[in-house]
Amino acid sequence: MNKLLKIGCLAIYLLALAGLFIALPFGAEIPLRYVAAILLAAHLLETFFMFRHVRRYPGPLAISLLLTLLFGFLHWWPLRQQ
Repeated sequence: MNKLLKIGCLAIYLLALAGLFIALPFGAEIPLRYVAAILLAAHLLETFFMFRHVRRYPGPLAISLLLTLLFGFLHWWPLRQQ
């Protein structure tokens, strides 16, 4: 389930990025940009508030911060439960 949600996040980001260069069906460019911006803003706030859990990632901190910006609680929640 976690992987499906992460794929959904990536799909939103990629479609919003594609919407900058090509026209998407049903005029979805604008709503997708807003959704992607809201997701990134929410995940940025999560990065600050859940930094103690983000630090638990076994790899480099920069990678953990990037993963938190992309996926939010989908990344740090398993780290919290360790």
